[in-house]
Amino acid sequence: MAAMDSNLARRVAFAAVAIPLAILIVWAGGWPLALLVATIAVLGTAEVFDLARRHEIEALRPLGLTTAASLPLVWYLSRVDVGAADFLASWSAYLMPALLLTALTLALALRPATARPLGAIAVTLFGVGYAGLLPAFLVLIRHGAWPVRSWGGTALVFFPLVVVWVCDTAAMFGGRWVGGAKLAPSISPGKTRSGGIAGLIGGVLVAPLFALVVFPRVGIELSVTTAGMMALGFSVIGQVGDLAESLLKREAGVKDSSALIPGHGGVLDRLDSLYFVIPVAAVCYRLAGLL
Repeated sequence: MAAMDSNLARRVAFAAVAIPLAILIVWAGGWPLALLVATIAVLGTAEVFDLARRHEIEALRPLGLTTAASLPLVWYLSRVDVGAADFLASWSAYLMPALLLTALTLALALRPATARPLGAIAVTLFGVGYAGLLPAFLVLIRHGAWPVRSWGGTALVFFPLVVVWVCDTAAMFGGRWVGGAKLAPSISPGKTRSGGIAGLIGGVLVAPLFALVVFPRVGIELSVTTAGMMALGFSVIGQVGDLAESLLKREAGVKDSSALIPGHGGVLDRLDSLYFVIPVAAVCYRLAGLL
C-alpha cells in the first residue's frame, strides 16, 4: 500500500507540471504540437522496439523511428499547405507499399536469415502503426477545423483525454475499494471487473461537464446524449487499449515499457488507452460534423 501511495504521489507531481504545459501546447497548436506528437511517436516506437529486443528481434530502427516521427509532421503540413495536401491525397495509396518495400529491402541487405528478418519487418511496421500513426490523430483532431491558438480545437483534444484520465483513476480507486473478480487475470492481474465498471461510470460523468460547460464556451455544439455516448465508447475502448498494451508487456516479461516518466513508466504505459481512443475520437468527431 505504501508503495502504491508513493507511486500515486509521483504521478500527481508529474501531472501538476505536465498538464498545464500540455494545455498550452495544444492551445497553441501548429508546429509546436506537431513536434510534440512526433517526439511522443518516436519515444513510443522505440519502446515497442525495445520490447521486441527482449525476444531477440531487432527492428529496423532508423527506418521505423524516422517514419514514426514524420507522420504527425506531414499530417500537420497537409492541413496548412494546399500543395502538401494535394500531394498527400494523390500519393497516400502508394506510401504504405513504399514503406513495406523499403523495409523488405533493408532486411535483405542487413539481416541474414538467422537474424529473424520476418520478425524485424513485422515489428518495424507494427511499431510505426501503433506508436506512430495512432497518436498522430491528435494533430487531425486539433487542426481538422480549428486554427492555431484555438480553445475550440483544444477542447476537442482534451475531451477524450479527460475521459480516459477520469476512467483510469476511477477504475484504480474502484478496484482498490471494491475488489472482486479479476477483469483479465492472464493479462493484467491487478485489474478488476468492479474497477472496470467504476471506470465506465467515471468516464461517462465527464460528458455533461464538457457538453454543458466547456463546449458551449468555445463555440462547439454537442448534446449531452451524444457526448455521453462518445464518453462511454472512449471508456470502453480505452480499457481495451490498456489491456492490449499490458499484453505486449506480458509477452516481454516487463512491468513497465520504460522508466522514462516518473510514476508512470514509459510512453506506452502513459498512452496505452489513448492509442485506441484518439483515432476513435477522430471518427466520432467526423460523424458529428466537428471535423
